[in-house]
Amino acid sequence: MSQPSSDSQAIQKPELTARRTRLREFQAQLVERMHTARSEGVHANLLGVMMGDSRWLLDLQSAGEIVPIGTITQVPLTQPWFLGLTNIRGNLISVIDFPCFEGGRSTAVDKDSRIVAFGSALSFNSGLLVSRVLGLRNVDDMQHYDGSDNDGGEKPAWAGRRYLDRDSQIWTELDLSSVIQHPRFLQVGL
Repeated sequence: MSQPSSDSQAIQKPELTARRTRLREFQAQLVERMHTARSEGVHANLLGVMMGDSRWLLDLQSAGEIVPIGTITQVPLTQPWFLGLTNIRGNLISVIDFPCFEGGRSTAVDKDSRIVAFGSALSFNSGLLVSRVLGLRNVDDMQHYDGSDNDGGEKPAWAGRRYLDRDSQIWTELDLSSVIQHPRFLQVGL
């Protein structure tokens, strides 16, 4: 087996240094943009996601890391909405199919699907399977929406204010702290 030449090691080090420099510059620009947005009064503090056919807004304090779908290990004798466990940076996270939890269809997994882990502020190792992450949303750019649900049913405790965006899409705030306190959510076993 041949040893890598000192020339190839010399080439790799500048590439690694350049990547780190670009990452630091990107992080600095991101922090600067966030400070600018705060000083200008922009409140893009909600993460927009699609779960099934619904658009939800997650508070950034309760939403944690967003990761691609990896291996999800199924757990026998659990509810259909409890997809199983996955490992995110050394932590076991339960993965929830929220539309299925609400009594709807199961969420199809494709290339745009992600897991949004619950934030550390909730102290609950869980995450939501989302169809798509739609980015930060500013509710100041939306109108309050008081329209009725399609099914006419009672609004669940975790469904907060509803908004209508410029494209006439309905968004609902999702209160994850209410979800994790719901008795049905806490009972994953059959």
